[in-house]
Amino acid sequence: MIDPPQQRVLRYVDALREGVAQEMERDPRVFLFGLDVDDHKGIQGSTVGLQEHFGPERVFNTPLSEDAMTGVAIGAAMAGLRPIHVHIRMDFLMLCMNQLVNMASKAHYMYGGAVKVPMVVRCMIGKSWGQGAQHSQALHSLFMHIPGLKVVAPSNAHDAKGCMIAAIRDDNPVIFVEHRLLYYSESFVPEQAYSVPPASSRILTHGDDITVVGISNMVLECLRAQEMLADEGIRAEVIDPIWLSPLDCEIIAASARRTGKLLVVDNAWLNCGASAEIVARVAEQAGRPIQIARMGFAPTTCPPSPSLEHEFYPNPATIASRIHRMVRPGSDWAPDPERAKLTYQMQFRGPF
Repeated sequence: MIDPPQQRVLRYVDALREGVAQEMERDPRVFLFGLDVDDHKGIQGSTVGLQEHFGPERVFNTPLSEDAMTGVAIGAAMAGLRPIHVHIRMDFLMLCMNQLVNMASKAHYMYGGAVKVPMVVRCMIGKSWGQGAQHSQALHSLFMHIPGLKVVAPSNAHDAKGCMIAAIRDDNPVIFVEHRLLYYSESFVPEQAYSVPPASSRILTHGDDITVVGISNMVLECLRAQEMLADEGIRAEVIDPIWLSPLDCEIIAASARRTGKLLVVDNAWLNCGASAEIVARVAEQAGRPIQIARMGFAPTTCPPSPSLEHEFYPNPATIASRIHRMVRPGSDWAPDPERAKLTYQMQFRGPF
């Protein structure tokens, strides 16, 4: 008799590290590099112990030169290796946009399929301890716009491991988006290697009143909002798109057609963002009128102070109130602020 797979609870950072380690064990072409990957904190713990296990030739620190190091990653991928390039913050990808947008994404097409660029670009997004305008941005929609790049933003430890394995095995460059507040969140993660492939999405809760799509850590915020709304008799169907490009919009459109209402909650600005793309695709596919709304950043730079952050970022209370107004127009209901708090946010400690 074959024993069933072992289920154990794992943190997001530990799931990331385990996925990388299993792929490095399986495939000697995989290597990991980036700023401070060999630091004692190991990128919030996601790279701790990898250099000791695999050696400094496969896990190593880099100079503070995002453009040049991205070129190294692209060249290594073209030569047949499978690099994982770690960036502490997504904001710093702006320093290597030409490499990513004009080189990595286009090489396969420009050389008639003879060249592949199998690389993973890890990058962090989101608020933490007041990092402000240049260290809190979520720029995933910029990369969703580019053919040849894949974009993934897992919201939990299970998908973090499965998406990492899928990204490493993919023959295309993948932008791997990690919200720093998720790093200490926990979920069930199988010990064996598994894949959450591109164009995956998942219905997390079933409901008939409204369809709610959360992106990255907004999935957890939407789930808490859904719990509070259930006590009010409102049943929200919460969907995690997981992969933003390629995007599985069929499951979202089918749900929205059934509920007649759609709210997309993003971790970024609304203008030309992921939320705009999702609602546009649903509107094209719906076949009937659907009430549509979006939540995300206000059209201003990210603030550093906690009081302003509270107003700037969607949270379970504001999400729940918005859903309540959509389902029951004219209501001014608001949830208990204490119930709207998220444990994973209180677990986070800086500095990155």
